[in-house]
Amino acid sequence: MPAPKSFFWYELMTTDVKAAEAFYTTVVGWQASQWQAPGSPPYIIMNAGERGIGGIMEMPDEVRSSGSPPMWLGYIYTNNADAATDGVKNAGGTVHREPADIPEVGRFSVVADPQGVIFMLLQPMGPDQPPVPAGTPGHVGWHELYTSDWRKAFEFYSSQFGWTKADAMDMGPMGTYQLFAAGGDPIGGMMNKHAQIPFPFWQFYFNVEAIEDAARRVKASGGQILMDPMEVPGGSWILQCMDPQGAAFALTAPKR
Repeated sequence: MPAPKSFFWYELMTTDVKAAEAFYTTVVGWQASQWQAPGSPPYIIMNAGERGIGGIMEMPDEVRSSGSPPMWLGYIYTNNADAATDGVKNAGGTVHREPADIPEVGRFSVVADPQGVIFMLLQPMGPDQPPVPAGTPGHVGWHELYTSDWRKAFEFYSSQFGWTKADAMDMGPMGTYQLFAAGGDPIGGMMNKHAQIPFPFWQFYFNVEAIEDAARRVKASGGQILMDPMEVPGGSWILQCMDPQGAAFALTAPKR
């Protein structure tokens, strides 16, 4: 059985790259550096210490014209982008962009699960990066899927990437919150979205040191707090937010 695959790179498509860079370096504590492939527009890499965790890019015209808001997207690792893309299609997903090469980076595709949630597949060049300890500041500490049918969504991701069920929590009127793992401890959860969430999507939680301090940075930098700080099972604190350009994101910390 192949080893489970998971998210390992995160990308913000936005309408104002420089403003987003300033916001996230202040709020999360990332350090920014610029990278540019031949023939490609500039790309801002966000680094947690010496390690790149994601990038910021200008929203492509075709995405902007579709009416889509700025958004964070995740890349799931694969060692064969073409086969993985075919797997998504055969499992009822959609291919928005067929596999293509990114010079000096690897081979990628843009796909969506059967419920319409967009993510990317990436077959990277070069050696794999070693994992970082859970909770490392600046890295992604949790992955949350808001979907129209979490059971069918789980079946899809399990079949494609080897994810397994962990604990499930009864959220009362909000339904079940199903935790999932990719070969070790749980890395996220999925649930049916609330009626006020306009479309299914993946939300990513960035690790910070203290949630109240982070909330103040969000407000001072022009972001919005969508849900006040909340303690979750296990003792961590979370905060759901929107950046000044309208992209949803979340923060998690070990203390208030």
